Amino acid sequence: MNLTQTFEIFQKAIADYHQIDDLEAVIKNPYEQSSLNNLLYLKCWIDTVQWHCEDEVRHPAIDAESVRYFKNKIDQLNQTRTNLVEQLDDYFLEKYKDVSPQENARLNTESPAWAIDRLSILALKIYHMQIEVERMDLSSEQFLSYQQKLELLQTQKLDLMQSIESLLLELEQGRTQFKVYRQVKMYNDQDLNPVLRANKQ
Repeated sequence: MNLTQTFEIFQKAIADYHQIDDLEAVIKNPYEQSSLNNLLYLKCWIDTVQWHCEDEVRHPAIDAESVRYFKNKIDQLNQTRTNLVEQLDDYFLEKYKDVSPQENARLNTESPAWAIDRLSILALKIYHMQIEVERMDLSSEQFLSYQQKLELLQTQKLDLMQSIESLLLELEQGRTQFKVYRQVKMYNDQDLNPVLRANKQ
């Protein structure tokens, strides 16, 4: 996996969304349906929509019905996001299925897909912090503060990309292994959430 290309796909998904800037917009994924790039683009698009839902639900004058709408939408998006991360982990499980871990191979606490999930969120943070830095109404103190935050995010991006590259190399060499535990979300489950269970009965 080329992490530079991955980040560029995330940037494209974010830029494409902001051309439309509509939470209900139908995604037009430019990549082949069954490709890894398609999955990466879709993942970041979902993250971008969720980002803006999180903005909207914090509006000081929001009414109760809108809060309910955005809460439900955020739950749905988060579920989709988790499903996509697991699909991405399936890709890595298949990729490294024939690698025999070394006897002293360490177990990584985070799967490759969840690390890439963090890279997608970082792409969003960098995009929006860049917008804040370019605002014309900033004081000199605000500009300096936001510029420092942007530089920190850029450093975090480089560090994360390097860490993911190292993880993938170690997985390929059998020096590291990972497990996919699958989601155990209880609050959306009709049987495991006591409020939903009581309502169903």
